[in-house]
Amino acid sequence: MSKPKAPRRVGETEALAIGNSLRGSPYKLNLVAGLIRGKPVAKALADLTFSKKGFARDVKKVLESAVANAENNHNLDVDALVVKEASVGKSMVMKRFSPRARGRSAAIQKPFSRIRIIVREVGSEA
Repeated sequence: MSKPKAPRRVGETEALAIGNSLRGSPYKLNLVAGLIRGKPVAKALADLTFSKKGFARDVKKVLESAVANAENNHNLDVDALVVKEASVGKSMVMKRFSPRARGRSAAIQKPFSRIRIIVREVGSEA
C-alpha cells in the first residue's frame, strides 16, 4: 500500500516553481518580481535578461524552471504562458557578529528570501 497521490497545488492550466534560499532581502526581491507580474513569459524573460538588478538572474532561473515544468510535466503551450503570480517571502536569516570598539560586538543579519512563480496558459480567445 502506498500513500495517496498529493493533490495539485495549482490549477490544471498552471505550473509552479519555487526558489528557496535566495541571498538578499525580500524587499529587493519583490522589486524584481514586480517587473514580471502579469506579463507574457517571453516579455518577462526579456525584461529579466536586460535588468540591472542583482536578483534578476535568480528570478529568471525560477521563471525558466516554471516554464519547463509547464512544458514537460503539464503539457502546456509555452507560447501561451503568462506570469499569473510572483510572490515573495522571507526565508532564514543568518546571524553573524562583528567586533566593534571597546570590546563590544555588533549583530549582522544576512537575510534570505524565497520566490514562488506560477505561470498560466491563456486560451486563444484571450
